Amino acid sequence: MTTPRKWVIILPIIAGIAAIAFLKKNKMEPVQEPLREKARLVRVITPPTLAVIPKAKGHGTVQPSRNWQAVAQVKGKIIEKHPRLQKGSILEAGTLILRIDPTDYELAVAQAEADIQATRAQLNEQDARAANSRASLKIEEAAQALNERELQRKRKLVGKGSVSRSDLENQERSLLAQQQSVQAQKSTLNLIPSQKALLRAQLARHQATLSAAKRNLSNTEIRLPFTGRIAEVHVEQERYIREGEVLAGADSMDRAEIEIQIPMEQMSQLIPRSEAVNILSYSEMMSRERLGLSARVRLQEGALSAEWDARFARFSDTLDPKTRTIGVIVEVDEPYSRVLPGNRPPLIKGLFVEVTLTGRPHPNSQVVPRSALHNGHIHIADGENRLRIKPVQMGLLQSEYAVITPPLAESERWSSQTCPPPSTACCLRRRSIKKPCSTSPTSPAMAVSNDQFLCPPPHCRQSTSALPGGTRPLRPAQPAA
Repeated sequence: MTTPRKWVIILPIIAGIAAIAFLKKNKMEPVQEPLREKARLVRVITPPTLAVIPKAKGHGTVQPSRNWQAVAQVKGKIIEKHPRLQKGSILEAGTLILRIDPTDYELAVAQAEADIQATRAQLNEQDARAANSRASLKIEEAAQALNERELQRKRKLVGKGSVSRSDLENQERSLLAQQQSVQAQKSTLNLIPSQKALLRAQLARHQATLSAAKRNLSNTEIRLPFTGRIAEVHVEQERYIREGEVLAGADSMDRAEIEIQIPMEQMSQLIPRSEAVNILSYSEMMSRERLGLSARVRLQEGALSAEWDARFARFSDTLDPKTRTIGVIVEVDEPYSRVLPGNRPPLIKGLFVEVTLTGRPHPNSQVVPRSALHNGHIHIADGENRLRIKPVQMGLLQSEYAVITPPLAESERWSSQTCPPPSTACCLRRRSIKKPCSTSPTSPAMAVSNDQFLCPPPHCRQSTSALPGGTRPLRPAQPAA
């Protein structure tokens, strides 16, 4: 390689080394700024103190309060059937819906009445015999007295020889015969009471037979006991039926019942705490007043919506072993009233509806949204505008909100957002907003204050560590090395 070519390669290398040395000698130190938290918008809310109304919702199927089945109590052939005795028809109370052939039962009534008349005639005969026997007894007793006096006279004459011994004996025999006649009349009178008692027993038996015959005769007519809607029909005219056969069924229309299942925890929040009571001594009305529960029934089927006022009736007899819920039965009066075709249907059997149970108001309750709860803690902004994690207890838990205890202090506000990662001692700054939210006592929305906060103000620095439920003091950030 020639000398000119060597310099062409070496000169650029030397120039680069010189440039690097010059730049290194004249470099400037970087300017370091203190570390700051990333600014994040945080909304805080002052939890309102309200009189909250606990609620619980459940779903159930509408059932009539009373069901009736027409069961044949006598046998025979159906000779009459009401023309409107069909499933779905509405009939008034007392309507004759079926008639069974009454011929056999009318004959039984006539026979029982004849037996009663015969027995009463025998009783009258006994009364007449008793009267005759008493009259005959008086006559026989008078005759006996005459015979006794005649016997005494002949006994005196026998001593004087005026009357023979045979005449005396004849008189004695005559007296004995008369005494026997008197005793026979007395025996007849003594037997009459027992004979009349027997006849009275027979009369009572015949009267019972007559009552049974009349009852069977009345059972040949089947009438509707209340105004209701026919639910089932199992008989036709001219058909022979037997005792115990189900002929038809109807449902009442004056009241409907709905049974819903409510979790035990929610049910306990609806019932006010009080002293122990003996439920056996409580009437149904007293139980309703003590529990203070009200109810509302709602039907929602597509565009069709309707509501009915209801009332708490009673609890079910058992706890559901699978869902661990308690059955609550509510009643709706006049479910077929105020019907608007196409808009408001009647509350008929089989409708699937929603029932809302409402308890007594809980006054002076501080509420927060349910989303504010984090494993028994909430995030708050304290009086020093720092984020804290505070443990709370839930006094009343609803689907949208929760009542917290103990209540927050006046300087504490609930924070709907946190500085990620969730830590305490995050410093906050205020900024006003325009639209506050409204509140409602039955569905308490949180009242938004006119303050929001930004992280951080200029004097704050990032916290190194934090513990749940408390704050740690901030320390200035150190410049980087």
